[in-house]
Amino acid sequence: MNTAALSGALFKEGEACGACFELRCVDDPQWLGHPTLHVTATDHCPPNPSLPNDNGGWCNPPLEHFDIAHPAFGQLAEEKSGIIPVEYRRVPCQKRGGIRFTILGNPWFIQVIVTNVAGAGDVKSVMVKGDKVPWTRMERDWGETWKTGVHELVGESLTFRVKTTDGRSCTAWHVAPKDWQFGQTYEGKKNFRM
Repeated sequence: MNTAALSGALFKEGEACGACFELRCVDDPQWLGHPTLHVTATDHCPPNPSLPNDNGGWCNPPLEHFDIAHPAFGQLAEEKSGIIPVEYRRVPCQKRGGIRFTILGNPWFIQVIVTNVAGAGDVKSVMVKGDKVPWTRMERDWGETWKTGVHELVGESLTFRVKTTDGRSCTAWHVAPKDWQFGQTYEGKKNFRM
């Protein structure tokens, strides 16, 4: 549950999805809860231009804002706090298990949501390969959702190569078997090392 929706200044049109941050309260001792909180960026906090930046328009540009999931917020400050001042920094993502690939779409349009990425956390590129289909670059659809129109991948075992923003690559060989199904999640054997 340690997730956060980021304002546009931080989310960068989905490119920062999966990145991890350490937050801590600052400036006023009344907000101090636990010393720090680690969150993973999972969504965009939309702007509200009809409200002022300091009264409801917290995610308006150019503000840097973390909209933290309720259970996680209580780890950082008292629940009565609402909006609190924080300092933040990027930190490596610590995940358990392998990188996960959720396959969505239909036989003519395949989407893959890439999650549980350790290290940098935010994915720069994804490639997919079938048994007969050569390496094919996927396009970012939104956040960590990637897409391709290569329908010949249906019925082939799928291998994915994930490249993160720090330039490292990890390949999940034959992570989805030939009989993979839309809506299923497949977990690779490897992840990025810390």
